[in-house]
Amino acid sequence: MSFGDRPATGSANGPAVGYVVNTYPRPSHSFIRREIRALEAAGWTIHRFAMRGDEAALVDPDDIAEHARTEHVLQAGTGRLGRDLARAAARDPAAARAVMAAARAGGARHLAYVAEAARVAERVRALGIGHLHAHFGTNSTDVARYAARLAGIGYSFTTHGPEEFDAPRALRLGDKIADARFAVAISHYGRSQLCRWVGHGHWDRIHVVHCGIEPARFPAPPPLPAMGPLRLVAIGRFAEQKGHLALLPALAVARRQADIHLTLVGDGEMRPEIEGLIAAHGLGPHVTLTGWLDEAGVRGKLAEGHALVLPSFAEGLPMVVMEAMAQGRPALATAIAGVPELVIPGDTGWLVPAGDEGALAEAMVALAGTPVERLIAMGLAGRARVLAQHDVAAEAEKLGRLFSAACGPAARGPHAQA
Repeated sequence: MSFGDRPATGSANGPAVGYVVNTYPRPSHSFIRREIRALEAAGWTIHRFAMRGDEAALVDPDDIAEHARTEHVLQAGTGRLGRDLARAAARDPAAARAVMAAARAGGARHLAYVAEAARVAERVRALGIGHLHAHFGTNSTDVARYAARLAGIGYSFTTHGPEEFDAPRALRLGDKIADARFAVAISHYGRSQLCRWVGHGHWDRIHVVHCGIEPARFPAPPPLPAMGPLRLVAIGRFAEQKGHLALLPALAVARRQADIHLTLVGDGEMRPEIEGLIAAHGLGPHVTLTGWLDEAGVRGKLAEGHALVLPSFAEGLPMVVMEAMAQGRPALATAIAGVPELVIPGDTGWLVPAGDEGALAEAMVALAGTPVERLIAMGLAGRARVLAQHDVAAEAEKLGRLFSAACGPAARGPHAQA
């Protein structure tokens, strides 16, 4: 069901934009914070909406400060959400009927999304926001879509993967793209996946805007540590898709031929299984678990390592690859999703098939046997590539141009395109 569009409002510094995320900030969502700050530095007014926060999990001071800047919708309470929904229905009955019809088509959970959207819509009106942008094509975009219709403005969204690409029909990605002023993918692979679920006539509203790094935080590559054991660093949530359960057996095999130490940065629901595998393979002295670290801590662990290892089964285009390359560290990664757009075999790192523990072990042994001079050259090639393609200021400029087009006169009408 298409909602259509209405003219967007603006603010003194250009159109105010509301960002919509389900849970924000989180330790793994620093890329959203960087994007928002780059847009604000360029003169955009950004208001942060999240359905809920995750304050207890935050360790980075920047994330803690971002939590204070974010409006958490569910904190308003069910009574306020109900009153806002009634107010929206009274203000524009046709819009409310369209939203409710679309929500019923999505299932029972979408009725809750409508209540959240009504609250966002009220705040959009109060704050003079002219456009909504969601991160992740899941329920964040459902809320932005419904709120935009209730508030009479447009919306857009960024998909990351792999969640969106695992369930495109259930998430109704095609409907969301068709209704949106524009849609963003963080890699060319991601864009190709969005093109699968919408008609060719809508492809030109799907754009690639990379997640970005702040080059100033990576002024020069730290020197590689002296070669003793090969020091590998893996960074990410302890979850099935990250491939830790394949990495550890591969490490046990690789250690039969090479002296390798692995640092695991992160935490999550699979920590007991990971600790069990470490014990089962006798890897205790050769694996360090750090838990979650702030950005400075992550950079410090990368500086202590020779290379990043990314054994994931499913990804979008991981920030950790960009951060490792920015520090002049090559990457050993699985050849999935957008990863091959950064990791070039023989140039910036190694690629292996996802889930192939034997290939992963062989690549670790090969990495351990690579001369330091070659590792340095690969690290510098990766650094040049990531600084050219993933400067957050340049990527925010692309996004800003899309926002400007989405909020301008040409955006009016049900088939508006950026």
